[in-house]
Amino acid sequence: MNWAVMIPLIIFLLSIFVVGFWSSRYIKSSNNFLQEYFLGSRELGGFILAMTMIATYGSASSFIGGPGVAYTQGLAWVLLAMAQVATGYFVLMILGKKFAIYARKYEAITLIDFLRKRYRSKGVAIFSAISIIIFLFSAMTAQWVGGARLIESLTGLNYTSALFIFAVAVLVYVVIGGFRAVALTDTIQGVVMVGGTLIILIGTIIAGGGISNIMSDLIAENPNLVSPFGHDGSLTPAYVSSFWILVGVGVVALPQVTVRAMSYRSSKAMHRALITGTIVVGFIMLGMHLIGVFARPILPGIEVGDSVMPLITLEVLPPWLAGIVLAAPMAAIMSTVDSLLLLVSSTVVKDVYLNYVKPTASDKQVKRITLGVTTLLGVLVFALALSPPDLLIWLNLFAFGGLEAAFIWPVIMGLYWSRGNKHGALASMVVGVGTYILIHTFSPNVFGVHTVVFPIILSFIAFVAVSLITKEQSISTENQVNA
Repeated sequence: MNWAVMIPLIIFLLSIFVVGFWSSRYIKSSNNFLQEYFLGSRELGGFILAMTMIATYGSASSFIGGPGVAYTQGLAWVLLAMAQVATGYFVLMILGKKFAIYARKYEAITLIDFLRKRYRSKGVAIFSAISIIIFLFSAMTAQWVGGARLIESLTGLNYTSALFIFAVAVLVYVVIGGFRAVALTDTIQGVVMVGGTLIILIGTIIAGGGISNIMSDLIAENPNLVSPFGHDGSLTPAYVSSFWILVGVGVVALPQVTVRAMSYRSSKAMHRALITGTIVVGFIMLGMHLIGVFARPILPGIEVGDSVMPLITLEVLPPWLAGIVLAAPMAAIMSTVDSLLLLVSSTVVKDVYLNYVKPTASDKQVKRITLGVTTLLGVLVFALALSPPDLLIWLNLFAFGGLEAAFIWPVIMGLYWSRGNKHGALASMVVGVGTYILIHTFSPNVFGVHTVVFPIILSFIAFVAVSLITKEQSISTENQVNA
């Protein structure tokens, strides 16, 4: 074990635990356990809002899986990944003030709260909960695999032991600190991500003899590595463009991101987060994926793409600095895991248990059930992560697509189209998720675009058509709020 690398990482983890314990004071003193535990009492400022959105979205696929694919595909994957620059902009501009206002008036703590009260439908709420649990389990599994692989590459421990250490580390501070702990640690982790990206990128360029030398080596190996079509020409314009839906516009529908759009303090905080978030996401995504490509001439022949980032960091930086810098991917993974864990926990407790199992549960019972469910979910994800895929980015993107197919139109049309009703919303979700799973299983990349494109188109048609043909009188969002 390389202690020069491990000590900075251990210090980083301990600081995260301190934040968790500090945040637990707010939970104990709060008059509304659910709002504090799952939304931090809606008190996020602009900088914290930007960082928690970035840290939640900038996950293991961005810091571990993405650079691994860029290592294989070349600069084409950097171009594709830059669709993510507009993520925070789209989320806060499309949802923005309107979503936050309605969430407060509905007293919504989760996305399902909003959908249930907007459409007044038990079916919409239950299908939403099932979709979140299924797809976010895939996303969480991907993150836990990324964290375990990072610890495995640093310590020399076997994969199972590394996974166990990561699981315990995350569960401790999420269970005790709730959303406030997650948001504050996300801020710390977001700053670490920016600094880590800059240091690794500079170190990689120096180790490769400069950008010109690296580009010459890439061209000498395979000219396609510097083309916009990938190392084998498989990244067509249609496929790359479709990623603007998957990791750009469609991110509006990801529950772990939308919940941030109901947690900020004021419109000024939202505007500040919009600008900060766009700049920081652009820098991190560009830097991390360039590192993956630039690492190829320095460390040729890496077979497991997910190991590219830790290996190149250990190669180009002194051990003590590598330990500090590798806190960046660890931060990215932990910040996404904690958000997903909290989101699935809120789905089970708030949206299922309190609404349909025991609405009269006391605060003490809710608190006990919440902590128990969060812990149990962590154990289940640990079990799923014991058999990891070769490249975790594909598991993460599968989860993204499924959530977007389920929620994009019920959320957006629920805000902006008063004639949308519960029948249209449920039809949209069933068609979106059903076609997504079918296409993903039997014929991915139809007509050369990503699997998510056609399910989103079909779910939109279903939402509009069914809402128009059903006779139930639709109630406008404004009237529902006033009611």
